[in-house]
Amino acid sequence: MPEWFPAFRAADEEAPAPFVLFKNCRVFDGEELSDGLLEVLVHDNLVESVGASVDVPSDSKVATVDCAGKTLMPGLIDMHSHLSIQEGMLEGRDDFDQMAMGAMCAHNCVDYLQQGFTTLRDAGGNVLGMAKAINQGRIPGPRVFPCGAFISQTGGHGDTGCCFDQPGAMDRLEEHGFSHIVDGRPEVLKACRSNLRNGATQIKVMAGGGCASAFDPIHITQMTEDEMRAACEVAADYGTYVMVHAYHDRSINRCIDAGVKCIEHGFLMSEATMERMVKENVCISLQAVMSLEAFAHPEEITFFTADQKAKGKQVNTGAAHMMELVRKHRPLFVSGGDMFGAGYQERQADNIIALVTLGGFSPQDALMSATKNAGTVLGWSTGMNPYKEGKLGVIEPGAYADLILVDGNPLEDISCIKRDKIKVVLKDGKCYKYALEDEALTVFFNSI
Repeated sequence: MPEWFPAFRAADEEAPAPFVLFKNCRVFDGEELSDGLLEVLVHDNLVESVGASVDVPSDSKVATVDCAGKTLMPGLIDMHSHLSIQEGMLEGRDDFDQMAMGAMCAHNCVDYLQQGFTTLRDAGGNVLGMAKAINQGRIPGPRVFPCGAFISQTGGHGDTGCCFDQPGAMDRLEEHGFSHIVDGRPEVLKACRSNLRNGATQIKVMAGGGCASAFDPIHITQMTEDEMRAACEVAADYGTYVMVHAYHDRSINRCIDAGVKCIEHGFLMSEATMERMVKENVCISLQAVMSLEAFAHPEEITFFTADQKAKGKQVNTGAAHMMELVRKHRPLFVSGGDMFGAGYQERQADNIIALVTLGGFSPQDALMSATKNAGTVLGWSTGMNPYKEGKLGVIEPGAYADLILVDGNPLEDISCIKRDKIKVVLKDGKCYKYALEDEALTVFFNSI
């Protein structure tokens, strides 16, 4: 890691301490909160032991953090990020070149860490190179599970071209790897294989209409079953899965028929479709802020057209009902912000908080959606997963040392996962944020 993001160091020592001991902490392990105060020992980049009193090697350098009753929990996981998008989908085509977009993306990646997000699943865009650089330790940022370019049909949710483009014309964003515009089984096969060859950990297909795009009414179904099945076959051959952008029953059920494992959004689905998802262990990814807050007032989204604002209002109405179905039927669910742009990037934890305050979920369910549940779904990438050494989303022996220390009890007050309440952030055993007053521990950290 760069010197401006070093790990914990023992006082008066130049080399990082191989052990970090967190003592006097409540522990939310990704599912439950401990009854009393525990100790958690980290060795290099993994959690070594958890208990009321853990054994610490006497002949090793140890950095000890007195948590004073604060809550230690897994680093947060955002399951629907868009690192390549800033103020709308078209900025990278019309206003900035890719060098500038990459610089803004790098800034946002550091900011994710400061907010306590140590892992994200990027849900589409030209971020395979950024993910590679982060995952290799070249630049700071959360662990990234990238989809690569959106897989979209002509006129689909990932089509950003001009409305007067002729068939076969390639939009500049498509040239940069933002989307693959595909029609027919052979083109889907080639696009999916290209993404996976270049580092994608799972595939993202646009399977229905959306709000942020110009050409697709929200009621339409995108990608034939044969096209969708082709994407799922490629994913299965690589040992991973397909996630889809889909809102309504026809689209969602076509995707499940084809073998899709994760539905993003799903705001307009019926109870029968929700029951099918539970039966077939299909995951639903929830975006509470965008659906229940932002789309409650879509007229305030400056980069939306009048038609996009009308679609947003429809989504807002359906989302409240869908969240009720999730609470009732209990499918596997994760949380993903889908939050980008100046008004949202700096408040990623609000998506988890809004599951409680607007979506009616318990704090425990909301936290599980961004920790243990998220880690379960990330594990579906199997052989394409760049992180095979430990588990993500949990605190247990053998899990990755992706940890945050929050000032408060998040099961009593979910708002304590906000940025200003997060006092320590570890990713892969390295310290990226330290805001405790502790003269006995020296932590070199410079904010950029």
